Amino acid sequence: MEQVFFIAIIAIFAFIISKRAIFIRKAISLGKSEWPENSSSERWKQMLLIAFGQKKMFKKPIPAFLHLLVYLGFLIINLEVLEFVIDGITGNHRFFAPFVGSLYGMLLNFFEFLALGVLVSCLIFLIRRNILKVDRFHTPEMTRWPKLDANLILVFEVVLMSAILIMNATDQLLQSQNEHYTHTGSLFISSFLIPLFETFSASSLILIERIAWWFHIVGIFGFALYVTYSKHLHIFLAFPNTFYSRAGGTGKMNNMPVVTNEVFTMLGMPSPVTVPEGEPGRFGAKDINDLTAKNILEAFTCTECGRCTAQCPANLTGKKLSPRGIMMAVRDSAEDKVKGVEGKSLLGDYITKEEINACTSCNACVEACPVSISPLEIILDLRRYLAMEESGAPVAWNMMFQNIETNFAPWKFPATDRFKWSENVKND
Repeated sequence: MEQVFFIAIIAIFAFIISKRAIFIRKAISLGKSEWPENSSSERWKQMLLIAFGQKKMFKKPIPAFLHLLVYLGFLIINLEVLEFVIDGITGNHRFFAPFVGSLYGMLLNFFEFLALGVLVSCLIFLIRRNILKVDRFHTPEMTRWPKLDANLILVFEVVLMSAILIMNATDQLLQSQNEHYTHTGSLFISSFLIPLFETFSASSLILIERIAWWFHIVGIFGFALYVTYSKHLHIFLAFPNTFYSRAGGTGKMNNMPVVTNEVFTMLGMPSPVTVPEGEPGRFGAKDINDLTAKNILEAFTCTECGRCTAQCPANLTGKKLSPRGIMMAVRDSAEDKVKGVEGKSLLGDYITKEEINACTSCNACVEACPVSISPLEIILDLRRYLAMEESGAPVAWNMMFQNIETNFAPWKFPATDRFKWSENVKND
């Protein structure tokens, strides 16, 4: 009966998670299917270094080390979760123990050290967010759900790791009282918890051990479902996002082929690009469908860590722009579009003109992102639409555009006078 109940739980969570995965896929597919043309070797290298190796995280060593501890701990501890699943389906207890032999106790000790590392790291992260109040965690967009989400996931991980240690502590006491419990030898970390349970009866110990076991495994399934609604979706999406990110030259702007062709034609030069026949389509981006699928993938990959906003010179000088806020707005817009929300557009309803016009195009946000997200690409496309289709650029910008068009330079004088300043320079 217990096995049937366990399998039913797995089936329910698998169904709900698959529905959410389909929803996210639909949201990403709203964008144009345009992906950077990197070679396969470059893509794998990026993914291994940035997503798996967390190369960009180590610009700040202490948070990076704690994050790496949580990341590796959760990955490796999930090997134990595999055993939980097999035990739940077969009705066994510690299924792998007979196959591993004496190494089993060593592996459990290793898992416990990682669990303690995850627990301590999450407690430190909670202190940094809520007591030390690190600035980048307390910007205007980090209120309500984003703020609650960040704390919930940390508390969730602390409780899950505590459940493992409590389960192992009671399990060690039961090994000498019940033949169903496989002998593992002494487990260093959970042994410190044994005095808390020594006075309990065998039936009470079994109850506590089973509650901890069920809480952990159901908690893991719940965690897998929860992250699909959370900023922690980057646990999964960081890998495809870095795989499809542009290799090197992150500051390079993508020119529009139709504009490039027109400029070269105006200069009497052969165009290096081929423009498809028919209408050129929309210049830039106004709504979520005008972005690329990669842009939307980045929005769902965003960790909301705020490193981009912390490095943004516009934000640092009090401007409204927050690169993190841009990515969160794109994700909200995509989700609303899939849900059938009508009458709202990305530019205007989710992202304001004031925000995108504050951007200096310095690329600091792209450089700071630990998972290779580029808010700048989205900002530039929104600004293109604003300038080229709505003529909504600031007056000073329009004057510069006009000067470039008439004088081939940003300044309001003919190209023939461009070097007149040098006439007043004395030669030594």
